[in-house]
Amino acid sequence: MSAAYDFAHSPATEFMARPQHLLIDGRRVPASSGRTFKSLNPATGQAIATIAEGGEADVELAVAAARRAFEGPWRTMRASERGRILLRWADLLRVHADEIIELESIDAGKPVTATMRQDFPAALDTLTYYAGWADKISGDVVPVRDDALTYTMREPVGVVAAIVPWNFPLMIGMWKLAPALACGCTIVMKPAELTSLSALRIAELALEAGLPKGVFNVVTGPGRVVGDALVNHPDVDKVTFTGSPGVGRGIMKGAASNFKRVSLELGGKSANVIFHDADLEAASKAAASGIFFNAGQVCSAGSRVLVQESAYDEVVERLAARARSIKIGDPLDRKTALGPVISEKQMRSILDYVEIGQKEGARLVTGGARVGERGYFISPTVFADVAHEMRISQEEIFGPVVSVIKFKDEADALRIANGTAYSLAAGVWSRDIGKLQRFAKRARAGTVWMNTYGYTDVRLPWGGERDSGLGREHGTAALDNFTEPKAVWMNLAV
Repeated sequence: MSAAYDFAHSPATEFMARPQHLLIDGRRVPASSGRTFKSLNPATGQAIATIAEGGEADVELAVAAARRAFEGPWRTMRASERGRILLRWADLLRVHADEIIELESIDAGKPVTATMRQDFPAALDTLTYYAGWADKISGDVVPVRDDALTYTMREPVGVVAAIVPWNFPLMIGMWKLAPALACGCTIVMKPAELTSLSALRIAELALEAGLPKGVFNVVTGPGRVVGDALVNHPDVDKVTFTGSPGVGRGIMKGAASNFKRVSLELGGKSANVIFHDADLEAASKAAASGIFFNAGQVCSAGSRVLVQESAYDEVVERLAARARSIKIGDPLDRKTALGPVISEKQMRSILDYVEIGQKEGARLVTGGARVGERGYFISPTVFADVAHEMRISQEEIFGPVVSVIKFKDEADALRIANGTAYSLAAGVWSRDIGKLQRFAKRARAGTVWMNTYGYTDVRLPWGGERDSGLGREHGTAALDNFTEPKAVWMNLAV
């Protein structure tokens, strides 16, 4: 995105001005009911687009289209051609990068610089990575007995319902789309009601790239209607979901109706552990980024910073100083580091937790207040003197709020780090390699960062256990999510 990019007269502005219909069977169509809803800019609270409110009838049409495409052109297409279509789609995303980045920034309240540097490049990397996998998904010849040829093959699982969250709609959306399509599946996507625009735009570009009609469908609308209809639909074979543990439990119950395969990436209350012998400046800098990036609306946010007693006061001071220095403002301003949270409801929930923390006896060091009267901005918040048992230590706040917790030694740090219902990620800081390795081995987390925090890559598995979810995304694990193994026996004694 060039410095001279004109936001006021951009393709994104023109796109948002159009009625945003559903995408079913290769066509943009209004909801069957004719209903619509408004998408709001979280930086202003003002409407930016009118979006079709899909319902059960639209889900029926979309699933039927996905089934026809799965049984027809997509599944029977050469795998190499599927990969080429995905690469053409990636090329079109590059051509329209400025537009997509602007849509994501406005719709989700994301600072445009962060979207440019992380969200968009990560989505593009995911798409090109799995495009390369399309013709490399293979089975094995297994020598079982001399009078038979026995081998395995991997087949696409079928019609996939992809339910995408509002915090990283473009990036996490592509985490689901790219591997499913590369495996030969077809998709009905339900983007979050709060952030539907980037999904609708990239779906148009997928059609332009040559994706056959019905392969990728988008039904916008409320989760309690569209999401539930997808989860309970008998012709959906697989559900992939990122969101809250409560919704995840409901999805597992609904999927039991026809034993759908399910993968869930849910919440987090990740511990970022800083030992006294760590580089405290580097650790404090990364800890601030680990909780305040994307206004704390990150499943793996380091919302619990555990600090050894002798370094505690210094780390608290460093974190507070960094929190106070963060520039809050318009997401389209390139100097902005912290944008708004996604909605008024989310803002109120976060501020309620700030009040809860103070009532429980935690010390509010800085932040904890709404910024301005327009939009949903919250100042970066640091709590000290937090007890492990407090609600602000145990419950996912999903905002720019960090709890700094004191620990004595390795055993105490591990007890606190593992002492929640979540197990998505953890960080550990020390100059002692043995200490780092011991913590990484014993931490209940799908990802452990040592002397760094927050990095992800599509080539490495991503996910957690317990209230953090079920299964793994990324890498070859994602290929397992969207394929079924089949064993074949051929009698050689005929």
